[in-house]
Amino acid sequence: MLLGVLLLPDFRPGVAGIVDALLGPLPGMLPIHITLFVMAALTGLYASLIQKYTIDWELMRTFSEKMKAFQKEYREAQLAENKQKLKKLDEKRAAMMGDQGKMMKQQLKPMAYISIISLPLFFWAWAYVEANPGFAITFPFWGVKSLGETAFLGIQYWIVWYMICSLPVSQVIRKALDIGGA
Repeated sequence: MLLGVLLLPDFRPGVAGIVDALLGPLPGMLPIHITLFVMAALTGLYASLIQKYTIDWELMRTFSEKMKAFQKEYREAQLAENKQKLKKLDEKRAAMMGDQGKMMKQQLKPMAYISIISLPLFFWAWAYVEANPGFAITFPFWGVKSLGETAFLGIQYWIVWYMICSLPVSQVIRKALDIGGA
């Protein structure tokens, strides 16, 4: 999908048009800020479910506990200036790097699935906000801002609003589904 965005200029609008067939009526029924909230909630739900069923959480917990114990032992050896123990722990650290690779693989596994679903939704929202430049929302400290305006670092205000909605909703969903010790 990323190659399509990079190599084909009409790819993003084409995907947005397909998604519009499904989500097009939503902004007609709800204000745009609520539409983006619903999108954030749906994204949080399916991303959490995908993570719940693709990540080996027991492996993650085990590695995290091992790493905490190792860091504590290493810190104690540093404070005691025990060079022999530090050398031994450095060898142990090299062995733990393999485990760290497994952990990273566990975390990256669901990303592809989540991206396949999320990117079309973002393409649709982007196209919808672009086609309706009059949409605005009131932010604390910033005041009324057009959703298509750039907030900072090229990030538009609709994405900022999406993130503001997404973070707490995702945390509630993760807590409700008991995912990753959230």
